[in-house]
Amino acid sequence: MLWVDKYRPKTLDRVMVHEEIALNLKKLVAEQDCPHLLFYGPSGSGKKTLIMALLNRSSALLLKRSIFFPLFVKVENRNWKIDAGSRTIDLELTTLSSANHVELSPSDAGFQDRYIVQEIIKEMAKNRPIDTKGKKGYKVLILNEVDKLSREAQHSLRRTMEKYSASCRLILCCNSSSRVTEAIRSRCLNIRVNAPSEEQIIKVLEFIGSKEGLQLPSGFAAHIAEKSNRSLRRAILSLETCRVQQYPFTSNQSIPPMDWEEYISEIATDILKEQSPKRLFQVRGKVYELLINCIPPEMILKRLLHELLKKLDAELKHEVCHWAAYYEHRMRLGQKAIFHIEAFVAKFMSIYKAFLIATFG
Repeated sequence: MLWVDKYRPKTLDRVMVHEEIALNLKKLVAEQDCPHLLFYGPSGSGKKTLIMALLNRSSALLLKRSIFFPLFVKVENRNWKIDAGSRTIDLELTTLSSANHVELSPSDAGFQDRYIVQEIIKEMAKNRPIDTKGKKGYKVLILNEVDKLSREAQHSLRRTMEKYSASCRLILCCNSSSRVTEAIRSRCLNIRVNAPSEEQIIKVLEFIGSKEGLQLPSGFAAHIAEKSNRSLRRAILSLETCRVQQYPFTSNQSIPPMDWEEYISEIATDILKEQSPKRLFQVRGKVYELLINCIPPEMILKRLLHELLKKLDAELKHEVCHWAAYYEHRMRLGQKAIFHIEAFVAKFMSIYKAFLIATFG
């Protein structure tokens, strides 16, 4: 088991980074009338950890009366046939579920996400669980990446929240609340989960080191924290990677980048070496490879821009950043991310080629 899963806090009492949020959540659940919740914050900040700790019945303040108690979580690929007027739509989606909660990512259905919200969530919300005293409880639905839902899906979600509020509680999770409609945000208790500070990351890394019986040289945890870009998940993965590569640790040991980051660095080098339709086709294939390995398209574009800017003259940086922002915006409005990333690469090649011709003739 990876350390990032092995040392994930199972209860709110064991949360090391967001203690204040954990304390407020314990008070909230103890009142037995939990509202819909919206957790938002940067990737790797600990949103999912807090959500799963909230759902775990073993937390001290959830008590035996708790409405949240997933016992045996199972992962399954479910198929649905949805009647969409003149045609029937077949949808397959991966869900994590227990007797009292279901977790899914409606955005995985792409432009058909509204059917997921309209039909599947509606079906789940209708089935109310019965507690040990024979009273009707309510089911908890965890929806990931709510900020990636289409406007139609978000409007459907708002109606579902209103109609089934007596039998269902929604816990929404996203990176940016600004992409979630005001109608949904106003119906939830909004919980901002900030990226942990470097000091907090160091504290967690030292805790894991002590549990694993590792000797961390002075400044080693701080070096990992600095390279992690305030992502706790990334910091823990980096520590485990270093442990596999070399132990005992040394104070000047290099922190290896993620595989996908190295791959994007190679793509940037390819783009700068040659600007041609043939090279563009090759880059497209490499970007596809990243996408099918579940690297978010926004992250690919952002990292590619970062790598390209490192090797550009100052006079080009402003124009390249402008077009990166333009295609990122287009990507959020469209459906096929590959089109917009490829369009940015083509635009960059055009700009860079013109610059080389003007400079060197």
